[in-house]
Amino acid sequence: MGIFSSKKTTPAATGMNEPISSILSEDMLITGEIRFKGKTRIDGHIDGDIYGDYLVLSETGKITGDVQISTMICHGTIKGNVTAETFIAQATSIIHGTVTAANLTVESGAALNGEIKAADSKEKKLSQQAVSSSTSPANPQATSKK
Repeated sequence: MGIFSSKKTTPAATGMNEPISSILSEDMLITGEIRFKGKTRIDGHIDGDIYGDYLVLSETGKITGDVQISTMICHGTIKGNVTAETFIAQATSIIHGTVTAANLTVESGAALNGEIKAADSKEKKLSQQAVSSSTSPANPQATSKK
């Protein structure tokens, strides 16, 4: 943020200060559904649906599948639908599908081939519930010690 900028975005509000807990490297190809909590960065290719808290898709990252996420910063390519509370499409982004977000930022140069939908408060709550329930263990008893 420059001296004369009127934007007042705090790093805490955007999750920028949170450490990345998982990185999927550029040479990785994962097929199947991914669920996670915390902050994750994808540099490789995912062929499947993704559910989580905070996702950074790098310029080399590619997702073929739907994404339900709280916050996403996209530098790469997505072929599928995205539902997010906050979605930021950087200039290098290529998205083929519907983007539904309560807070949407699209940089000049980003390619969005599909629909853009503004999430209302009801959709926002449903998205948050889907993300939080999808990142919980499927069988809580299976993870407890006996």
